[in-house]
Amino acid sequence: QVQLVESGGGLVQVGGSLRLSCAASERTFGRSGRGWFRQAPGKEREFVAAISWNGDTRYYADSVKGRFIISRDNAKNTVYLQMNTLKPEDTAVYYCAASQGGAAYSQIPNYNYWGQGTQVTVSS
Repeated sequence: QVQLVESGGGLVQVGGSLRLSCAASERTFGRSGRGWFRQAPGKEREFVAAISWNGDTRYYADSVKGRFIISRDNAKNTVYLQMNTLKPEDTAVYYCAASQGGAAYSQIPNYNYWGQGTQVTVSS
């Protein structure tokens, strides 16, 4: 069974940094588009960042542009989200996702596999 496992969440102060990781259980994810989404309490899940299978294309939500960086290491079947200059409004459960396609997608329906989520809390 395909699995995506996130790690790296936690509690951080305003202005701090965290790096999330998402490891995939199968080599085939080396050819898949990958994304990060987040969901705050009482809100819908929203797009954060996406990266194409070869890393050539990356998209970011306006709210994180210039602060977050998505990257991937296909040899490790892992995608990363470096989060800098964190704000209280970044507090959410962060989910990684993998698509059967190879592009960078910002829409939830394009993703076929999801991780269990990791909590990020930014305290002021």
